[in-house]
Amino acid sequence: MKKIVTLIFGITLCTFLQAQQKVDPTIQKITRMEESIKDYSIAILNATEMLDRFRADSLFTRGLVQALKVPYSFNYRFDSLITISKLYAPDSSFRIFTWQIMKDFSSYLQKGAIQMHTSDGSLKLIPLFDQSDYTDFPVDSVRDATNWIGAVYYNIILKTWKGKNYYTLLGYDENNAKTTKKWMEVLTFDNAGKPVFGGRYFDYPPDSIKPPQPAYRFCLEFKKQAGAKINYDPDIDRIIFAHLVSENGEIREKQSLIPYGSYEGFRWQNGKWVHEKNIEAGDPSPGPNKTNDPNQRQKN
Repeated sequence: MKKIVTLIFGITLCTFLQAQQKVDPTIQKITRMEESIKDYSIAILNATEMLDRFRADSLFTRGLVQALKVPYSFNYRFDSLITISKLYAPDSSFRIFTWQIMKDFSSYLQKGAIQMHTSDGSLKLIPLFDQSDYTDFPVDSVRDATNWIGAVYYNIILKTWKGKNYYTLLGYDENNAKTTKKWMEVLTFDNAGKPVFGGRYFDYPPDSIKPPQPAYRFCLEFKKQAGAKINYDPDIDRIIFAHLVSENGEIREKQSLIPYGSYEGFRWQNGKWVHEKNIEAGDPSPGPNKTNDPNQRQKN
C-alpha cells in the first residue's frame, strides 16, 4: 500500500512539474512585457505635457496589445498597472480595460478595450473608441464599440432576464474643470458577439438632475471633487447613488450639485433598473479600500 501511495504521489508531482514548465515561460514572458509598459501607464496620468501623455498612451497601448497576444493571457491580471482599470465580468466571459488621458485642464479622453475569453487561448480584442466629444446628448442612443461614451469602469454587475445576460458597468469621467460624471451603462452582446452599449433599461421619474427620459444610459454630473457615490451594494442587491442638491439653489447648474447625505437607488426588476426614492445605506464606496478608481489610487 505504501508503495502504491508513493507511486501515485510521484506521478502527481511529475504532472505538476510538467504543467509548471509549460505555464511558467508564458507567465514570465507576459510579466516582462508588463514591466516594459508600467512606466508608460503611469505617465499617461502624470506626465506634465499633453504630448508626453499621448505618447505614453500610444506606447502603452501597443505594448499591452502585444502582451495580450500571448496565448492564454486572459488569466493574467496585470496587477502592477495600477493606473489602468481591469475588470473581469462576474461570469469570466470577458474583461474590460479602461483608462483616461487629460487632454488639457478642461477635457479628458477615455480609452478602452474588451478582451473576450476564448477556449483556445487566442486573443479576441475589441477596441473602444470614445465619441463623447462629438455628441451633445450622450444618453439618447444605443451605441457600439466605435462610438462608445467613454468612462473608466470600477464595477460590473451581472443580471439576467429571460435567459440573457446584462452587464451593468459603473464608471466615472473627469469630464472638465468644473464637473465630474458617474455613468451607469448596460452592456450586452449581440448574436455575432459584438458589444452593445445602452438601451431602455432605466425606469425613473423625471427631475432636474437626472437625464431626461428616454435615457439609454444613466448619468450623474456634479461639482468637481464633490465625491458623489454610485455603486452596487450586494447586501441589499441595489445600485445606490447619492441624492444631489444645489449648493446655490441653481439646480440646473451641474457645477453646483453636491451630495446631500441621503441615497436613492435602483433595483433590477423584469429586465430594467427601477428607481427607488429612498434607500438606507452605509458607505456605498467600492471595495475594502473605498475606491476602485485607479487614478485615485495613484494619487494616494
